[in-house]
Amino acid sequence: MMDHMLLAEILDEALKKGGDFAEIYIEEKVSTSVYCEDDRIEKINSGRERGAGIRVLAKGRTSYVYTNDLSREGLLKAARVAGHAARSQQAGTHGPISLQSKPGPEPVRYLRLPENVLFDEKIEHVLAANRAARELGTDIKQVTVAVGDNHKSVLIANSDGEIVEDDRVRVRFVVSAVAERNGVIQTGYESAGGVAGWELLDQISPVDMARRAGELAIKMLDARPAPVGRMPVVMSSEAGGTMVHEACGHGLEADLVQKGLSVYRNKLGQQVAASIVSVIDDATIPGKFGSLRFDDEGTPGQRTVLIDKGHLVGYLYDRLTAAKDQVKSTGNGRRESYQHKPIPRMTNTFIAPGEDDPEEIIRSTSRGLLVKKMGGGQVNTTNGDFVFEVQEGYLIENGKIGAAVRGATLTGNGPEVLASIDRVGRDLGYAIGTCGKDGQGVPVADAQPTIRIKELTVGGTSHEGHPALYRIRRK
Repeated sequence: MMDHMLLAEILDEALKKGGDFAEIYIEEKVSTSVYCEDDRIEKINSGRERGAGIRVLAKGRTSYVYTNDLSREGLLKAARVAGHAARSQQAGTHGPISLQSKPGPEPVRYLRLPENVLFDEKIEHVLAANRAARELGTDIKQVTVAVGDNHKSVLIANSDGEIVEDDRVRVRFVVSAVAERNGVIQTGYESAGGVAGWELLDQISPVDMARRAGELAIKMLDARPAPVGRMPVVMSSEAGGTMVHEACGHGLEADLVQKGLSVYRNKLGQQVAASIVSVIDDATIPGKFGSLRFDDEGTPGQRTVLIDKGHLVGYLYDRLTAAKDQVKSTGNGRRESYQHKPIPRMTNTFIAPGEDDPEEIIRSTSRGLLVKKMGGGQVNTTNGDFVFEVQEGYLIENGKIGAAVRGATLTGNGPEVLASIDRVGRDLGYAIGTCGKDGQGVPVADAQPTIRIKELTVGGTSHEGHPALYRIRRK
């Protein structure tokens, strides 16, 4: 992508004012998207973007400059600005920089690059999903379908002499269906995506996704109002790992820990969950939406155990936070684009499967709530408090799945929930999303087996129609 001698010259320029470490991140990205709403194609987007970000660290200070001028003069100018902003009292005394390619995992093989797929094919997939949802009947009032893809080539080089080049392709397909009857409105949602080319759509069926979304929206029209109170909650593996990602994962990112914004600060080695619970972040799982060969600092993607049989054993680090704690980076330095500096972020985060039969977990629960799909929510990472919406839920009565309920919310505290899990299934179900933090969005996946929480506060609309609302204020 760029001559090694020129890269070394740019890094040298960045360190002339006394920086301790310099890095350049160069990115070229091609992306497309197709969006369907109101029974027609509303948007077709295609874009190409090139740029570079230069970061300099000096005595604990960070400066970051980005530019889309990739000429020698443009990059040297950006390097001088970054170096000046992070200057120290002494001029730079570093030795010559000699770049060597860093070994890492085998490159991913993409069978159908997005830029080689005609828009006609992409549009047809979207329209077919739209038709499938609308064919379910007149209760379906609105359908939105979107497909997006991007192909990103990156180069990362730093003053430690490391250089990494990587090719990253992701495809994502999303369907949302809204049903309405007699003033009651419900939504069904399905999404799929991964680190893959357009061969991903040979593994999933957009039409089946659309039907599932529409059928869920229609089903929930007949659901009874959710009960209110403390009760056992069984979370199906179909719900994905929203709970572990939001209520636990963010609190294990090292920058929040170091700033005192995590409930898990100063708890390494302590028991923070039930002994049957282990939490893992694994960037090496083939094809998952959060997977990566190298993070955005050039560190190879890794499998990091965070909670091992209930005990907190690690945090998620990038290069900067790892240096502060005098440990190695876990390969979790991620950024949205060349316009952003890297920060610790999750990749594929999940509760590890256990030994229980998922069906037996339900049979052994005399009364409670079964959660099959999660909605949105809020989390306070400082104390672990959360509130989540339930998109698809059912009563459990005498060990059997009963009536569907709507309007349910789950309110609790992340560490308390992890400590009160008493059953862990041997299955594992994934969900995907774009995780937001500090104004940046990055692709992630999360997962969990079927689990049972001994007791959790369920809110919603009672049978008498009185609302029970739970809110969390972000600090």
